[in-house]
Amino acid sequence: MLARTADGLFWLARYMERADYVARLLQVAGHMNAVRVDSNRSSEWESALVAAGCAESFGAGDAPVDEAGVIRFLAFERANPSSIVNCIEIARRNARAVRTSLTTEMWDAVNQTSLELADFTREPLDADRLAEFLDWVKARVGLFHGVCSNGMLRRDSYHFIRAGQFLERADNTARLLDVKYHVQLPDVKDVGGVVDYYQWVAILRVVGARRAYRVLFKGRVQPAHVAELLISRTVFPRSLAFCYEQITQHLDAIEAQDPQLAAAARRQAHVMYAQLRFASIDRVIEEGLHEYLTDIIDRTRDLGAEIAKGHLF
Repeated sequence: MLARTADGLFWLARYMERADYVARLLQVAGHMNAVRVDSNRSSEWESALVAAGCAESFGAGDAPVDEAGVIRFLAFERANPSSIVNCIEIARRNARAVRTSLTTEMWDAVNQTSLELADFTREPLDADRLAEFLDWVKARVGLFHGVCSNGMLRRDSYHFIRAGQFLERADNTARLLDVKYHVQLPDVKDVGGVVDYYQWVAILRVVGARRAYRVLFKGRVQPAHVAELLISRTVFPRSLAFCYEQITQHLDAIEAQDPQLAAAARRQAHVMYAQLRFASIDRVIEEGLHEYLTDIIDRTRDLGAEIAKGHLF
């Protein structure tokens, strides 16, 4: 496969997955903000900027860190390369560049998403319309991945798309779980209280994990169990361990079809998968969940760079 084709497929999947993540991030910030009982209404929105990696670029402007400003920046701001609008448009450009490697249904899913996006960007959205928009983004990304799974030959094109999807999802899951670290509770004594509880529930709700949590863990939602579900449980498709399991499988498949490609990324992915799969959650929390997740985010970024170095260029 040509390097530019592999690159286009890899980033097509990453940008589609990123659009889904930003939509979920805005939803979790909104849910957390809804249960806040003090006057600090900006903490959740600041956490969303940090989790999106956009705090610095947002701070370069003059907009206040409030609900309206953060939603506009993360969803619709053209100057923000990771906004939902830009993610969808960049994904379409990549899809167009690799059109011959996609099925008709995949191209239609991306192209139609780009066309329908205009319906949401003509005028400011009220709360109901914003909720509809965020659900629409998640549904369109789900459609894209569904037609990809059901229609593509299991060859290099498919494996590059899936490697990109799950690499992006691993980064996003770590960032979404880390949102809780950046949200300030009304008071120190509220740790373990009602507000703290509903903030953890909000994270489960936004990643579609409430039922999975009830099946795997009985009783009240516990932070350690939420962390375990999203870090080491391979049965949940948004957990870090599941994402890295998929990454290793697809990198293995790429190398099997073209042994000349560098294997450094493959080895790095296998090490990460083993560490996540057998992670001790008690030890992770004892040593610092935030520090652990920050390390995962950094190593996931490094793996992406290694994949690009070894496979795409």
